[in-house]
Amino acid sequence: MQSSKRLPRLIVVLGPTASGKSALAVELARRLSGAVISADSRQVYRGLDVGTGKITKREMRGVPHYLLDVADPRRQYTAARYAKDAGRATQKVLARGKVPILCGGTGLYIDAALYGGTFAKGAPDPLFRKRMERLSTEALFVLLEQRDPARARTIDRHNRRRLIRALEIIAATGTSARPLSRTLRFETLKIGVARSKTELARRIRVRLARDLKRGLVQEVQRLHRDGLSFRRLNELGLEYALIARYLKDEIKTRQELEEALGRAIIKYAKRQMTWFKRDPEISWVSSSRKALALARSFLKGVH
Repeated sequence: MQSSKRLPRLIVVLGPTASGKSALAVELARRLSGAVISADSRQVYRGLDVGTGKITKREMRGVPHYLLDVADPRRQYTAARYAKDAGRATQKVLARGKVPILCGGTGLYIDAALYGGTFAKGAPDPLFRKRMERLSTEALFVLLEQRDPARARTIDRHNRRRLIRALEIIAATGTSARPLSRTLRFETLKIGVARSKTELARRIRVRLARDLKRGLVQEVQRLHRDGLSFRRLNELGLEYALIARYLKDEIKTRQELEEALGRAIIKYAKRQMTWFKRDPEISWVSSSRKALALARSFLKGVH
């Protein structure tokens, strides 16, 4: 927890996928007169609803939510753009006298919101990208492991676009695409939703079964029909990439698809936890009562 009396206060609710962070953020917002700002790299896209676990209007329970459905999925939305949008959203929440509650599982976006949007970045290099495109996805990941082990532990190892971009930035700048500034824009309380590995895996399986019944495969079919190429669906990762393979008949059966989805989502949750575990400022809680007590003390200035 960082402190400065001159900075506005902001609460972060974070955790791996399916941990229950969205529900906790809504509960805190209702109790504390707050509003929720999403910190999810895929929920910014319109039409990516079931596959991203995007909160529904009913689940919002009247709490204002920001930075959902703000981008066209045909075009890439960057962490640098998110930093600007999150800054504007937070100022709107503060101007209305409400408590900003940042909620999500994308560690890079959380950092972008808290520290601002100055990132190490290199200009696109077509020749470098052409060389990298010749490599297999596994070879790209091994190369990233050698050049930036920390980034390799958190990246989606099957997402070629992200692997190539990470390597391109390292080649151009000598560093990775994390925020360069480490000066907090807000006095911050970070609350992590704690789940055991067994419980989290169970929750992931339950949510996956629910999402498949809600039309997850049909959502990907619709996105493709509406103009998203299979390549773009692959770039969006996880459910979208695997279901794109299923639609191309690279994954043969529904059972094979469901098993692949379960494995991939559990691995993704592990990568999220790898990112979060490096941050000693996170207060991990297993109940909304504990989270509410921490938040109230923080807002009163009792650290």
